[in-house]
Amino acid sequence: MEAKGRTAEIMIAEARKAFWVMVGFLVVIWLIQIPNWLSDYALSYEYGVQAWNPASLPGIVSAPFLHWSWEHIEGNSGPLFIFGFLSAYRGVAKFLGVTGLIVLVSGLGAWFTASPQGVGAGASGIVFGYFGYVLVRGIFDRHLIDIVVGVVMALSFAYQFTGLLPQEGIGWQAHVFGFLAGLLGGWVFRDRSRPRPAPASPQQDTRAALLKELDDLGL
Repeated sequence: MEAKGRTAEIMIAEARKAFWVMVGFLVVIWLIQIPNWLSDYALSYEYGVQAWNPASLPGIVSAPFLHWSWEHIEGNSGPLFIFGFLSAYRGVAKFLGVTGLIVLVSGLGAWFTASPQGVGAGASGIVFGYFGYVLVRGIFDRHLIDIVVGVVMALSFAYQFTGLLPQEGIGWQAHVFGFLAGLLGGWVFRDRSRPRPAPASPQQDTRAALLKELDDLGL
């Protein structure tokens, strides 16, 4: 019982960290939006990503914090918080690694494939990255609860998949590469500490997996 209680305490502590990390992320991007709006979005133009422009490569890191309108940042904030929290609640340290991979792949993908006539900015590439990560993490980590979460998120936010299609005036390239980075992150940052179970019947496998998840949750 003590080990079960410690596991539950650790998960609650990580979930609390995940919550405040995402709150902090949202606070930062909303605070940046104020001077960006006052300057007629000069920050987005200067620190965004322009394809094939070497001077804009640092924008791969800064662009996710910048947006083009209040509607833009409002549209990103809800999914960013939901998918970000679900990506981080099992461990903030791993989450930061996943985030770095998504930012790098999404930004470079857009830099190589988007139109050089435009400048890309916004957190939507990260949103799609977290979305992809949440969808597959349970499969790679063999966590039954996370598999259920991934299925629920896929069904609840199925409309998000339309953002992966080419659309005029939208940086869909960052969406696509962010999503692919999230899928890759599920494998790269998979939980290697979980021992593989001994061969058993499908019924035993399902029951054992469910009991392990309940144990992880302290139930």
